Amino acid sequence: MKKIILFISIIAAAFTVTAQDLQKQATEAYTKGHYAKAAELFETILKEKGESANLYYNLGNAYYKSDRVADAILNYEKALLLAPGDDDIRVNLEIAKQKTVDKITPVGTFLLTDWIHTIHMQMSSNGWAKSAIVLFLLFIVALFVYFFSGRVWMKKISFFGGIFVLLLSFFANYSAYSQKQALAEQSHAIIFSESVVAKSTPDDSGTDLFLMHQGAKVELKDSVDKWSQVALEDGNVGWIQNDTYKVIGLLK
Repeated sequence: MKKIILFISIIAAAFTVTAQDLQKQATEAYTKGHYAKAAELFETILKEKGESANLYYNLGNAYYKSDRVADAILNYEKALLLAPGDDDIRVNLEIAKQKTVDKITPVGTFLLTDWIHTIHMQMSSNGWAKSAIVLFLLFIVALFVYFFSGRVWMKKISFFGGIFVLLLSFFANYSAYSQKQALAEQSHAIIFSESVVAKSTPDDSGTDLFLMHQGAKVELKDSVDKWSQVALEDGNVGWIQNDTYKVIGLLK
């Protein structure tokens, strides 16, 4: 039994060293300007070590430096799924988008909706879930103070404070659920074909509606055989073939 445990430990240690070596090699390749090699090494680490926001971010940087803009955008978007509040990822994503052909203007939304979305994107699903637990515990404390305090002013503070943290707890729970859904649904994609004509129907004979280029982000609405219905941020909707895009999704 001890021999088996020792053997497993040796294998685990060897794997750890390999992962560390790959990370070092990838970093050195990137520093020396060998961006294609760095991207290849980061992809290997992704398969062997597992995904993380930092790894997707580094992979996006390597692809961007290699002038593979669509790959860079795809990996920055994946990084944001894991770390939605990371400003460095968001900035680099916007820089990469500047190299795409399509400059899509999103449909206007209400100021309050934008404000809520901005707050919602400050943390990951795990971060919001932990916040929800802490806020609910604070609500329990407020209840305790309200029922057992003998002072009127403390009862008032605990009453209104309890309601406030309970509402915040509901919002945190909603944000955690929404973030979790975003990870599971995989409802967005990046165009990888040089150019794609969206059709009015899922058929080559459909009417041409609009043109998209490599790097454009679309929302996946529906699918029929080898076709997918997609929507742009400006409200345009059409059908494109499945082999023209890659889904913004995490490893299963």
